[in-house]
Amino acid sequence: MVNVGYTLMCEQAGPKQLVDHAVRAEAAGFDHLVTSDHYYPWLDSQGHSPYAWSVLGAVAHATSRAELLSFVTCPIRRYHPAVVAQKASTIGVLSDGRFTLGLGAGENLNEHVVGGWPHVQQRHEMFEEALQIIRPLLNGETLTFSGNHFDVPDAYVWDRPERPVPMAVAASGRQSATLAADYADAMIATDPLPHLVEMYEEAGGAGRPRYGQVAICYGPDEAECRKIVHDQFRWFGMGWKVNADLPGPDAFAAATQFVREEDVAEGISCGPDVDRHVEAFKKFVDAGFTHVALVQVGGDSQPMFLDWAQEELLPRLREL
Repeated sequence: MVNVGYTLMCEQAGPKQLVDHAVRAEAAGFDHLVTSDHYYPWLDSQGHSPYAWSVLGAVAHATSRAELLSFVTCPIRRYHPAVVAQKASTIGVLSDGRFTLGLGAGENLNEHVVGGWPHVQQRHEMFEEALQIIRPLLNGETLTFSGNHFDVPDAYVWDRPERPVPMAVAASGRQSATLAADYADAMIATDPLPHLVEMYEEAGGAGRPRYGQVAICYGPDEAECRKIVHDQFRWFGMGWKVNADLPGPDAFAAATQFVREEDVAEGISCGPDVDRHVEAFKKFVDAGFTHVALVQVGGDSQPMFLDWAQEELLPRLREL
């Protein structure tokens, strides 16, 4: 049975709302909760971007059962990897071992606030060094590290959960799937691509969790849902090669100015039809993902969505 998750979308809700949504989602029966980790929203219309790690700490304290995952944190610019290991271990303690550290190579949108955005080859090198730093610190080792991009003269994380925080790494191709297999305990992807799962397993990840994420927009009026998705999620189909390099919400607005409502609705299921939303989720299940988190597009609709999910959607997803 697939592990069903709910996304705390930091770009579309404030910190108190997100904690409330987490508590409601756990009560509704969701198995895991994932949170984005942004400095900016994708588009101004989303309207929020609180500090994800403060939210995670509050959610860890306010919930008791659901697994938690950062989806995903970039450990190469805004955060030094040694600090990422420290705060991940702290969330591991606060959650009584329910937290998995999800990591990825990041986007210019969020990381340029501390300086220039490196070239893709350089940031992939930085990301692998970051993994080499974070893994031993999570395991309780004292680390001295000297690389091409990072130096750690001496580091040790004092407060850690009983079992080391597991890591998951975002993959979009063979190189990143191999990194996930080499350094992490799980793989993350945002597209339901069977070949990604195959590459991860071939690289040594067989039998480990595979986390996916699917955006939907449930609501009683399909036309209204389509408007919300176009307003807030029209960036979604551009792909990570584009999304990783655009510098801010204005750039995303300019890049998506010719995206039509029908274009977005083709990729994101909209409206009240539970079958359409189940089918969108099922694409990840069929591709071999073991954990799939739903994103309900639209910050104001979360309580309505969670009530509906408890009554109608989750029972259907349990049958997959």
